[in-house]
Amino acid sequence: MAAGGFCKLPNGTVVVALNLPSPAADGPAGVRVLVHAQNRARALTRLRNLGLRAVYLRGNAAPPTPDEITAVLHHPDGLIWRTAPDTTVGGPELVHELWHPIRALLRRPTAQM
Repeated sequence: MAAGGFCKLPNGTVVVALNLPSPAADGPAGVRVLVHAQNRARALTRLRNLGLRAVYLRGNAAPPTPDEITAVLHHPDGLIWRTAPDTTVGGPELVHELWHPIRALLRRPTAQM
């Protein structure tokens, strides 16, 4: 189950944050995805339309931080991601990775000819 949360902004829109597990068992901890939308349902629909079908938001355990909200509001697509911090070893690590557009996460390697 993915941790996540949301924050309602003064203009009525929301920012939804989700921690998604890595598809590889030996891979990194997963990714943190941020979505800016009119409401929570539309935010999840945006992710499902990109192929992330089993994405649900239950509760508000990991809402977006003010820095995350600023990052997603300044991105033209309103949909970004970065590697989630590894919380299994001595608490959360500081994340120094930049945010990436969602198309970089969903890009599939092309076959070499």
